[in-house]
Amino acid sequence: MEAVKPSAITPSKSKRVRMLSKVLHLHTATAGIVPDHGVQKVKPKETEEWNDSKKGKRISQKFDNLQHDEELERRVALEALTAKIFATVSAIKAEYAQLQFAQSPYDAEGIQAADQSIVSDLKKLSELKQCFLKKQYDPSPEHAMVLTDLQEQKGLSKTFKIMGKKFESQLKLEESQIFFLREKLDESNMQNRLLEKRLNRSGQLFVHDSLHLSSLNPSHFITILGQTVKSVKSFVRLMIDEMKSADWDINAAASSIEQGVVYWKEDDKCFAFESFICREMFKAFHHPYFSLFGNSMPEGKKHPQVFFDRFMELKSLKCKEYLTMKPKSTFAKFCRAKYLQVVHPKMESSFFINLSCRDMVSSYQFPDTTFFTLFAEMAKRVWLLRCLAFAFQPGASIFQISKGCRFSEVYMESVDE
Repeated sequence: MEAVKPSAITPSKSKRVRMLSKVLHLHTATAGIVPDHGVQKVKPKETEEWNDSKKGKRISQKFDNLQHDEELERRVALEALTAKIFATVSAIKAEYAQLQFAQSPYDAEGIQAADQSIVSDLKKLSELKQCFLKKQYDPSPEHAMVLTDLQEQKGLSKTFKIMGKKFESQLKLEESQIFFLREKLDESNMQNRLLEKRLNRSGQLFVHDSLHLSSLNPSHFITILGQTVKSVKSFVRLMIDEMKSADWDINAAASSIEQGVVYWKEDDKCFAFESFICREMFKAFHHPYFSLFGNSMPEGKKHPQVFFDRFMELKSLKCKEYLTMKPKSTFAKFCRAKYLQVVHPKMESSFFINLSCRDMVSSYQFPDTTFFTLFAEMAKRVWLLRCLAFAFQPGASIFQISKGCRFSEVYMESVDE
């Protein structure tokens, strides 16, 4: 058998190899596989499964997004519906305020217009309720929310305007009432002054210049006593007000005057201060001229006519006027002595920061202040009462009730009538 030469089969083999490589390359390109640094072989079945799962994920994601958008639209629509409800309620509140405002003063047209508006808005609320039940939402919720916000602000603004008008009318009413009460107060004060003058003049001869010593009777003394007590109360009231302004402890101050006293009411503490003032002002009342000159006074100056003349001299003059005319008179000395006894330096410094008023009184220069004016008026009443007491023959006497005594309507007056 004849041997075959190698050179004879080489061309056919290389041709077959080239054809096989072309076939393989074509199959790879058809399968969609791009070789990376060499030929990669992928099974066609695995590639199809991978593409199907990717498509499923995309469809599921689109479905979730669609559900999310629908939920968002539903929430926005509900918010728009809620905003409409609140705006309608605000409008009803404004219309109800308008209805109330139109009732006083009575406005028939305003009441009818407000009533119609309220009925119309109540119908709107009913319609909104039906829309919620039937899920009939606004197709443009964003636009509806803007409009309802404007409507709600408009309703609130209308309510505030109506309330402002109502407050203005109430203010005018209060001002008119204040004006009326002020006129009534002025009228009452005028009547009180007329009654006071009439009380001092009608039937009481001591206010007239024609009064004589022989015409005196106990009614004159009782009237002056009542005026004296009234002046003491006025001064005590001012003193307590000054204590409160200076942050004094009223309870401690009252306890320092009368210890162990239980007061029925808080205002009853004023009686402790009245007791203190009366004790100091009426001290040595039974002595002529309050013992300002000791017992060395001549008998002529102790005569009832002398006391009556001093009474008639001071009764018709204002206290400040008399002190200015006669700064070294017996009454001026009495006023100076009693002021220094009643008004303690610590009290005066806490009331007026300094002791300038006390220094002026000590040097017979009487200050023109409200506090000293009321004190001087009280001192004048006490002085007149003392002059009138010694003008009687025999003279009127004074006595003091001690603690533990039984109440007597003859000599005492109830402070809690």
